[in-house]
Amino acid sequence: MSAGATETRACAQPAISDADFERFRDFFYRKTGIYFEDSKRYFVDKRLLERMRATGHDSFRSYFTFMRFQASGEELQRLIDLMTVNETYFFREDYQFRCLVGPVLDEVLERKRPGDPVRIWSIPCSTGEEPYSIAIWLLEHWPPIERVDVEILASDIDTQALARAREGVYGRRSVQRLPKALLTKYFEPLPDGRWRIVRELREAVDFRRVNLSDPADTRPYRRIDVIFCRNLLIYFDDASRRQAAEVFYDALNPGGFVFLGHSESMSRISSLFRVRRFEEAVAYQKPV
Repeated sequence: MSAGATETRACAQPAISDADFERFRDFFYRKTGIYFEDSKRYFVDKRLLERMRATGHDSFRSYFTFMRFQASGEELQRLIDLMTVNETYFFREDYQFRCLVGPVLDEVLERKRPGDPVRIWSIPCSTGEEPYSIAIWLLEHWPPIERVDVEILASDIDTQALARAREGVYGRRSVQRLPKALLTKYFEPLPDGRWRIVRELREAVDFRRVNLSDPADTRPYRRIDVIFCRNLLIYFDDASRRQAAEVFYDALNPGGFVFLGHSESMSRISSLFRVRRFEEAVAYQKPV
């Protein structure tokens, strides 16, 4: 073999075969409920190769064995962080927030005893724009906030996104839809042009890592009144969507509500919920 051929082989990228891709796809699906279609092949391969290089593995088989059996699970979490998409901004699909502070919370309060908290769960919360948006909408548009205790729970499978959410620092794109008055009221400008949400709001949201496909993670979430799960189920297959619906059903109080993304529908997933068509938005309600 010539020196040139040897050099070419040494510099070649490790290959991920069709069988490797399917093996990884099945494993990742079992762990997270997220199913990668064939159209996502380039996206998946690129991130697998990135982690293979970072961990010093020159074959998929070697990396896959290392990742699966690592006792700490750190590499699997790094891969999950890479494979999940965090695309969000403040006041996204804000018509649902208008519905929340209107008829939805009106109904929730009717079933509350004096002193009972209202509990709202944002999953996946990504880098925090959604739960912080909920907090701002409540403060600005829901008068009962003065007398009712509200707990905002926020969770995601991506630990890097959660770290950014807790930090509460955002660039111009994330805050572009915020009215200037709210930006100056609830954020502090930073020297680099970014904005940091005020400490009171950072402390008002409870951020935790949760894998929606892991019963041990979701079991503590009970007595919830409203769930926001927007633009996650589009990444699931039918079985994972049904499982998610069952998780939400178990987590909600009777009469509790679920908001999904604009392209998602609980009616096509599960018969557990009643469709509620409000003037502002569609929500899905657990029967009383």
